[in-house]
Amino acid sequence: MTSSLPPAGPSSTALLTPDDEPGVGLWRAAARRLRRNPTAIVGALIVLSFVVIALIAPLLTPYQPGSAEWSGQVTPTSVPGPSDEHLLGLDRFGSDLFTQLVYGARQSLVYGVVATAIGLSFGAALGILAGGSVAVGGRVGAWIDNVVMRVVDIMLSVPSLLLAVSIAAVLGQNSYAIMIAIGAAQVPIFARLLRGSMLAQGRSDYVLAAEALGIRRRKIVMSHVLPNSIGPTVVQATLNLATAIIEVAALSFLGLGQPDPAVAEWGRMLVAAQDRFEAAPQLALLPGAAIAITALGFTLFGEALREALDPRSRR
Repeated sequence: MTSSLPPAGPSSTALLTPDDEPGVGLWRAAARRLRRNPTAIVGALIVLSFVVIALIAPLLTPYQPGSAEWSGQVTPTSVPGPSDEHLLGLDRFGSDLFTQLVYGARQSLVYGVVATAIGLSFGAALGILAGGSVAVGGRVGAWIDNVVMRVVDIMLSVPSLLLAVSIAAVLGQNSYAIMIAIGAAQVPIFARLLRGSMLAQGRSDYVLAAEALGIRRRKIVMSHVLPNSIGPTVVQATLNLATAIIEVAALSFLGLGQPDPAVAEWGRMLVAAQDRFEAAPQLALLPGAAIAITALGFTLFGEALREALDPRSRR
C-alpha cells in the first residue's frame, strides 16, 4: 500500500532558511546573517580598525600629542609635509600629524562610547519606566507614562546638536561637558524606542499565554517583555556611536571642546587647519576623512545589525 501523501518538494522548505531552523536563538541567527552580509563585514572591519588604532596609539608613534617640538619649521605659508621622520608631516603647531590623528581616534572612541552609554542608561531607564507602567496597567501607570513621555517630547523638540551645544556651553570647556552634552541629547531617542518596543511586545501572543497561566503582569514585563525589547535599542546604540563621533568633532569645531592643546581631537584639528588650507590641505582633509570613515563604519554595521535582527528582512 502506497502513501497518499505528495512527495516533499522545494516549496515545503521555501519559507525556512538555515538561520530559522528550530533551536537557533535570535542573536545566533543574527550573527550567521552578519557573517554573510558584505555590508556588515566592511562596517565591522572599519570599526575594528578604529578601535585597534585607538587602543594601541602609543605603540604606533614615538611622539606625544600636542608636543610642538618642531614649531620652528612651520611658517604662515609653509607646513612641512611627509618625511622619513614624520609619516604625514607636521600640523600648524609643529606637532607630528600622524600622532595627532591616532590619538584623536582614542579621544573620539572614549567620548563616543561614554556619551552613548550615558544616553542609553538614562534613556533606557525612562523607556522602562514609561513602557513598563503602561504594560502593567492601571491609572497610575498611564499617568506615569504620560508625564515621562511629555518630558521626552520636550527634549525631542530641540535639535540634538543644539541641545548638546547648549549643555556644553553651560557646563564649560572640558571633556566631561562634551560627554554629558552628547549623552543628554541621545536620552529621548532611546527612551521612545524602548517604550515603543515594550508596548509592541506587550501585545504578543506569549504575553497573553502567560497571563492565561496566571503569571503576574509585573513579572511578565520584567522577565519576558523587557528582554525581548532590548534588541532594537542595542542596534540604535551602534548607530548613535556614529552620531556621537560626529557631534564630538562638531563641538570641538565650535570651540566647546577640551581646551588643553595636549589632547588631540579631530574637530579641533579641523579648526586649526582653516588658515593653512591653501598651504597644507592635508591638515583638514585627513581628520575630515577620519571622521567620515569612522562614522560610516558604525553606520554600515548598525544598519546590517538592524536587518539581521529584523524578522521581516530574513531571506
